[in-house]
Amino acid sequence: MKFPSIFRTAAPMRFDIKPRYYDPVREEIEQRTSQIKKDLEAQGLLENTDGNSRDIGAYGAGIRGSFAQHKGIKERDGVNMFASTAMIRTFIFLFLFGTIFGYVYLGTMIFEFLAYAGVLLAAIYFFFRIIKPKKKYE
Repeated sequence: MKFPSIFRTAAPMRFDIKPRYYDPVREEIEQRTSQIKKDLEAQGLLENTDGNSRDIGAYGAGIRGSFAQHKGIKERDGVNMFASTAMIRTFIFLFLFGTIFGYVYLGTMIFEFLAYAGVLLAAIYFFFRIIKPKKKYE
């Protein structure tokens, strides 16, 4: 009896081989035909009909000018610099580094300083976001 579980258990792998059919006569005919086609194309008596052109110039048309048209990385319009993920990650790293450094040199008193700094930053944030009126026509 098996108990229900949220984890999937691995089932044993089964060996399943599918034999391929090999016809040496057909293989030889295909090789001869492809060789004759290559010879005729090299002599110019037959056009390349398989669709893939081996001409290097055919690839150059799509690439030529592609790098010259590149305009560079686009600047983000109207996005706050402090909203980017890299900036938030940097602030978190500096906060953790400062906390560890302060704890080593100041002890538990660093948590009081961080609390005062947090209250000060929250007051500045609320002053600029809520209390200070926004201009409608900037």
